[in-house]
Amino acid sequence: MINQINNDDIYLDSDEDVLLASDEDDLISDTDDIGSVSLSDNKKVLHVEESHHKERVDKYLTAMLDDYTRSYLQKLISEDRVYVGDKAVKSNFRVEIGQTITLYLPEPIETKIVPENIPIDVIYEDEDIIIINKHKGLVVHPAPGHGSGTLVNALLYHCKGRLSAINGVLRPGIVHRIDKDTTGVLVACKNDKSHHSIAEQLKAHSITRRYQAIVYNKFKEDRGRVESTIGRHPRDRKKMAVNVKNGKYAATNYRLIENLGNKYAYIECQLETGRTHQIRVHMSSIHHPILGDTVYGPVKDPFHLEGQALHAGVLGFNHPRTNEYVEFTAPLPSYFTDLLEKLR
Repeated sequence: MINQINNDDIYLDSDEDVLLASDEDDLISDTDDIGSVSLSDNKKVLHVEESHHKERVDKYLTAMLDDYTRSYLQKLISEDRVYVGDKAVKSNFRVEIGQTITLYLPEPIETKIVPENIPIDVIYEDEDIIIINKHKGLVVHPAPGHGSGTLVNALLYHCKGRLSAINGVLRPGIVHRIDKDTTGVLVACKNDKSHHSIAEQLKAHSITRRYQAIVYNKFKEDRGRVESTIGRHPRDRKKMAVNVKNGKYAATNYRLIENLGNKYAYIECQLETGRTHQIRVHMSSIHHPILGDTVYGPVKDPFHLEGQALHAGVLGFNHPRTNEYVEFTAPLPSYFTDLLEKLR
């Protein structure tokens, strides 16, 4: 086995609006840390580190808080919701190392998520879980810009509202996620007990997750492993990068299925961790970006795909009720198999 570790950050230009959800199965938590950010119900407390010394406060907040646009944060600043110590600051205030920045958020407006009769491909279903073969272009849960037409809207209709409530009204049943343009197997939970069970297995990295991908450039080796930390890109908040400050450990094992001439390769990736955009970032870091991924690979896609050629093919875990190991597979989508035939 060849151990490939790349220590270079990724700096690829792209204007694509990337959904900040994982291409890989990413444990969802309402108390996630983002860099040095501490979250609470109605405020966020940040501690300025050396890399952000003398940065404008609006730019600093935009870099540190992934869920908010710069214009929205500037609006909050204009409403005197951002403090350094006991003083409200303006957008052009420059933060200094060691300062504590407090952002006071307005009270959330309750959002009603409406069940929608959206066709979904159900692989398996019982009283505890439902396994979906997600199609390309389907957003997993509501977010800014995607208030309807999501998998959650479809699940609320299909399951008649019987979904776990741990992740709140916007993400009922959702314990992990895959990106909008990634296809394949995803599990949703119908009750809190099953949600806790799957979440604990994700946290322990004991779930089997295997993906198929078509990547640029042929491989010389049959197998390999990529290890790094993954965190928010220091200059582009919509992207992730390897070996950045405050990144989290990530490991991806890959094996070559088939070289497709000299320009492309068909591979399988098995995740040990589930960081945001993990496979996309790791493959790009070893000079094998995923075909169609204009965020971490070439901006121009020669085949005009709708996003990355990445498919979650296998998902295995211990069933939350029986504790027996179960494994589910999803066949490659037609665009993927057509592309393979074209490249062979």
